[in-house]
Amino acid sequence: MPTKTPAAIYVESGKPMVIDEIELPDPGPTQVSIRHFATGVCHSQLHELHRPNPTLPLVLGHESTGVVTAVGSEVRHVAEGDHVMVTWVPRSAPAPGPPTPAHVTYRGEQIAFGAPAYTGTFTWARDTVADEQMVLPLDKSAATDVTAIIGCAIMTGAGAAIHAANVRPGESVAIIGAGGVGLAIIQACANLSADPIIVVDLADEKLEFAKKFGATIGVNASNGDPVKQVQELTGGGLAGGVDHAFDAIGIGQTMSQVLEMARARRPGDREGGEAILVGVPHGDMPVLQMYQLFGGKVYRGAPGGCCIPDRDFPLFVRWAAEGKLPLEELVTRRYSLEQINEACDALAHGEIAGRAIVEF
Repeated sequence: MPTKTPAAIYVESGKPMVIDEIELPDPGPTQVSIRHFATGVCHSQLHELHRPNPTLPLVLGHESTGVVTAVGSEVRHVAEGDHVMVTWVPRSAPAPGPPTPAHVTYRGEQIAFGAPAYTGTFTWARDTVADEQMVLPLDKSAATDVTAIIGCAIMTGAGAAIHAANVRPGESVAIIGAGGVGLAIIQACANLSADPIIVVDLADEKLEFAKKFGATIGVNASNGDPVKQVQELTGGGLAGGVDHAFDAIGIGQTMSQVLEMARARRPGDREGGEAILVGVPHGDMPVLQMYQLFGGKVYRGAPGGCCIPDRDFPLFVRWAAEGKLPLEELVTRRYSLEQINEACDALAHGEIAGRAIVEF
């Protein structure tokens, strides 16, 4: 029978979310019902809240941990009582087909879900119903709070270093943005033995904090052109630039800067350095200039860190257990569901170093 659960609901555009009950159906054949332990607060949710003319009412959130309370008749990989992680990328590739979103209602009106809406993932609620493709098993020996951020921040950041960039030992990297995703990129690059690991941000305290995760050099972009600073740190002149430059912000300015930070092709190289767009883009994409084209620079996107959750999430959980991914340090703020608007305001004003989570 349907279940009522408290949730953060975006009811009126431009107004704070309200905490009220939504109604969840029993899980369908390929769905899983989950009671949450914790969920992350991501910048992409801010984009949804600030989007003009959003589809309302809306429930957001796309990374979480919880315990399975019921499964559909066709679900085989998890069972009632299992600990799980929820994400927004299908767990296997190729996916068996499009996910089946649950029919969730608020005061009789169907709820919309945040981007990407077709997945049906929503986690800013005590309980959720998710397609089995979005649900991954979590060993019961693993933490149930900080692992909530594996489903987006870690997947997107660490995955970009591992899969999109294919970082190798001794390669140079630069990361613009030392938020949750940026720190995950930094930590993965450190685990992959990149050197140097240059982090670019606007606040000295964030640059210092990034050193806990493996950053070797901090560049404060408010103190001068960060592109020139990165180029000077890596040889200067035409020889300057890094093997891999990551944009964890996604605005027009930073999307251009990472392309400039990537080094030009060296004699004998097939390609030059690469610029990797990791953050959700919300600005005009840069135009590749002729000197960049002939310099062999590569520009690529890294949606979801190019991860396959079935393959990659066990690695991230193992890194956390081995101390190679210090999630306890990465999660720097904890809120209750009733404080969700406070959490979003803090994130929007740059007050959160690392990642914030909501605990249930």
